[in-house]
Amino acid sequence: MPVNNNSLFSFILLTAGALSAAVPCAGDALDVRAYGASGEGVQLDTQAIQAAVDACAAQGGGTVFFPAGAYLTGTIFLQSHVRLDLDAGARILGSTNVQDYPLQMNGFPSRTDRYCARALLRGEGLEGVAITGYGTIDGQGAQFRDNKASGEAYEALLSVYEGTGRYRPNEIFVNRPFLIQLVSCRDIRVENVHLRCSAMWMQHYLDCDFVTIRGVSVFNHGCRNNDMIDIDCCRNVVISDCIGDTDDDALTLKSTAQQPTEHVVISNCILRSHCNALKAGTESSGGFKDITITNCVIQRSEVDECRTGRREGLAGIALEIVDGGSLERVTISNIAIQDTSAPLFLRLGNRARPHRPGAPKPEVGVFRDVRISNVVATGAGVTGCAIAGLPGHPIENVSLSNIRIAFHGGAAAEDAVAEVPELEAQYPECVMFGTLPAYGFYCRHVDGLTLNNIDLSYAAADPRPALVTDDVKALRVDGFSAKAEPDARAQIRLSQTRDALITGCKAAASETFLKLEAGCAELSLIGNELSRARRPFVLDASLREATLHAVSNRLRGD
Repeated sequence: MPVNNNSLFSFILLTAGALSAAVPCAGDALDVRAYGASGEGVQLDTQAIQAAVDACAAQGGGTVFFPAGAYLTGTIFLQSHVRLDLDAGARILGSTNVQDYPLQMNGFPSRTDRYCARALLRGEGLEGVAITGYGTIDGQGAQFRDNKASGEAYEALLSVYEGTGRYRPNEIFVNRPFLIQLVSCRDIRVENVHLRCSAMWMQHYLDCDFVTIRGVSVFNHGCRNNDMIDIDCCRNVVISDCIGDTDDDALTLKSTAQQPTEHVVISNCILRSHCNALKAGTESSGGFKDITITNCVIQRSEVDECRTGRREGLAGIALEIVDGGSLERVTISNIAIQDTSAPLFLRLGNRARPHRPGAPKPEVGVFRDVRISNVVATGAGVTGCAIAGLPGHPIENVSLSNIRIAFHGGAAAEDAVAEVPELEAQYPECVMFGTLPAYGFYCRHVDGLTLNNIDLSYAAADPRPALVTDDVKALRVDGFSAKAEPDARAQIRLSQTRDALITGCKAAASETFLKLEAGCAELSLIGNELSRARRPFVLDASLREATLHAVSNRLRGD
């Protein structure tokens, strides 16, 4: 295909312009102490810090410098082309008095209106914002754990929302400040800083464009809703070389309005969480498009106390469309996972929450074109991994390749035949269906599913099949290897599955390799090593022998 040089040149200019705009103007840094900040961590330095920021903006931009010391402050309103730079010995401490965080109304309406009202570092409609350095920003969030909004200021805020058709701030959330909140900003750079203990989400980027977050360390425990990074309705985002340990979700993509989060690259991160480590959802009104995630490590949180989720964490990778929207063109690769309830969880549901009050419920969303490869997971829980759409609304075109997962195992015999409810409107979570009837992958309502070079095992005896499919079309299983009990009635169980090819697989020593149940059609079993299974396959009484085309398989006794 010929290259359009004019388009390429325009893209280079646009990218260069965005990067240059993200770097504040050169000049001498303004020291916050010169504006009256004490740096002792006792008196409130809010006015002094804000004066330095405003003076820097007035001169056309530049750097506001925090030398070593502790700076106690309420909300700082960031300005365009101003960089906050923290010395390695500098600590910005969030005030523990909620009145030091003025109530705000975002100009960009979304479902986050319910809890976006206060923040330690805040900016809206800005350009060229940066927070850098090797210092620490500590929200002291545990002090806000039980606060609820009340009083004249809260009532005044509610009155602003009357008649706007927007969600009213919730009394439980509105008195818990975010650490960083940037709304409708462009050219953002956050690098190398250490972020600690927010009362809410640590970082919230809403309706922002050209966001770079690099080398940031996050520790967020002490309250509920302690996320690491929330990218919400944003475009052109690069996140790399970050480390986080959080009580709630770690690296999270959201779409709380009818604008997608798109063009996102995430790489080289280490994530620990009591909930989901890499997540798209649950809010999905605008959807997620063109997302690439690679070279990440997911581990158990180092904190024992668990306010949200589970001690071992929930899903390593969770992709969820439940409030309308489309998830399309997502690639995830080179992920190492240790100790989660389920390494993978893919869900298309229908919670159908509108992004604004009174708006019509969104239609069931779209979930398609996802590629996940080169994943190694150990210590996975007993639940199993679900890839679950809805009747008439399948997940489409999902490929899993080069996946090795070691599970705990240990399920009961009845779990192998348990019915799985649809739970169409339920909050999506990898444990929502209970213990699945497959110890490995349970796949339902999927059109176009490829499982290539999959290796599954468990520690404690488990009677469940490694793979169960229900209402699946265009299934391709190639190079599938899985542990099984000697009396296992199936290593792979297919129900209502059509147009399936199983090839290049190696059966474990067991009773049966493949069990075909009612509704299966157009199945091929070709070129597999099945000699260790007593029976290569079993067909339901309702199926004709022509349902399965089996050829060139090595069978017992061959």
